[in-house]
Amino acid sequence: MSWVLPAVDEWVGPGTVWWWWGAAAALAGRGADMLSTWIATPRLELEGNPVARWLGWRRGVWLNLVVVPCVACWPMLAVSLATTSAMVAARNLQMAWLMRTMGEGLYQIWFSDRVHEASRALVLGCHLAEAFLTGGVGTLLVALGPSQVVSFGVGVGLCAYGFAIAAFTGWSLLRPR
Repeated sequence: MSWVLPAVDEWVGPGTVWWWWGAAAALAGRGADMLSTWIATPRLELEGNPVARWLGWRRGVWLNLVVVPCVACWPMLAVSLATTSAMVAARNLQMAWLMRTMGEGLYQIWFSDRVHEASRALVLGCHLAEAFLTGGVGTLLVALGPSQVVSFGVGVGLCAYGFAIAAFTGWSLLRPR
């Protein structure tokens, strides 16, 4: 049993030590994302990812149960997925308590009213700044860090999170009011 970290481009076989670590990391990240989503929006009315909303809970759980073992075969991807999922879960949990307390419909109206009260440039600028700041840290980890599985994978995960925030939030804010 080797405890040497695999290289960024190395694949590992199912059942190996690094596969189990990758599976645990990816499962923890995906589980945190799904749990935080359920806490915030149990009926998925506030889900920002249209694919996740379309899949729903049952198909989403099954998809994750298929994806996690596959992703674990490439440790860098498992670390990236775990990082992105943990960041999304943290973002969900920022306002989950308010979404759950108000209810999905009322929260959506309240939030939409706040967005309409602010200038579109301010709202979009703040969300894009979050995306680019997080993605920038990820880019630095990928570009300047050692090309080892963990730092590279975390960097890719942060870049993916930044992209997701820019894409999904930007898309929703750019729709006509």
